[in-house]
Amino acid sequence: MNNRTRLGVTIVVMLTCVFGFAQEKQLWATSYIDQKAPSIETVQWLTEQPKVEGKFILIDFWATWCKPCKNGIPHMNSYAEKFKENLVVIGISAENEAKVKSMKTPEINYYSALDTNRTLNTLYGIQGIPHVVLIDPKGIVRWEGFPELPGEELTSDVIQTIMDSYKQ
Repeated sequence: MNNRTRLGVTIVVMLTCVFGFAQEKQLWATSYIDQKAPSIETVQWLTEQPKVEGKFILIDFWATWCKPCKNGIPHMNSYAEKFKENLVVIGISAENEAKVKSMKTPEINYYSALDTNRTLNTLYGIQGIPHVVLIDPKGIVRWEGFPELPGEELTSDVIQTIMDSYKQ
């Protein structure tokens, strides 16, 4: 085998390793990326129900017992404040009202609802929380997943880029 052939084989092997075996983002739910999101149906709103028409919607599925969920609440608070003109942040818990209201810290400064019958959890096929979904104004999921997943984190920059790309 000459050097040119060896180089060609090496390049093919490298590209196969990089692209052929590349893993997709790890997800503990059914993927809705680039698809119509299920409608937001809750059992009870703990805040007023938000007006979502023409807005991006960030849904955070969480629970009081979930440390990563609680660690993410300050980030959700900052997204709700920073993007308040164009983004509605909604925290959804499958726990009961007493349990959610008994959690004093961290404080949730965005819309909050209960899905005690787990309708949305079932529709999204959620197997692990926190699970966050970012929906554009046309109702299409543009980001989904565990917001602290290394290399796939949800950040203000990610939200801004998505909003710039998919605004009406």
